[in-house]
Amino acid sequence: MPDNRLSDNVFQLYFKRFGSCVYLLKIGKDNILIDTSSKDNSDELTHELKKLKVEPEDIHIILLTHNHYDHIGNLSLFKNAKVYDYHNIDKLALILFRVIKTPGHTNDSLCYLYKNILFSGDTLFHNGIGRTDLLDSNPEKMQESLNKLKKIHYEILAPGHI
Repeated sequence: MPDNRLSDNVFQLYFKRFGSCVYLLKIGKDNILIDTSSKDNSDELTHELKKLKVEPEDIHIILLTHNHYDHIGNLSLFKNAKVYDYHNIDKLALILFRVIKTPGHTNDSLCYLYKNILFSGDTLFHNGIGRTDLLDSNPEKMQESLNKLKKIHYEILAPGHI
């Protein structure tokens, strides 16, 4: 895997098998993951984290973009992490993050803005948008969410899949 440093403290991890990208943010003493990919990628995920000198027990916070299996499959690896998703995101106390509710791909889709990086999950990709033909998708809500994202200034797009 090439060096996937998005900024001084943000790393993009992606895998050989199907699953979401995982983003590691090192902020002060906190190690934060955005999504955890699919269970098929657990060995590769832990290997890539170790290359960045991070053990699974060193992860403090996990931010989920939505609850599909290819984004939450490795939650059990991170025993010390507090997990935030749509249901408890209002309890997140990280002032450096802006949480953006973006229903469409799923009703519980979230995006996160950190400095100039937009972590867009499966709402927005470099070359399109997330699927809206799934049971829990809503094409009308997706359009509303995309319109919301158009008003947000960011320089780096960090999608759920590349």
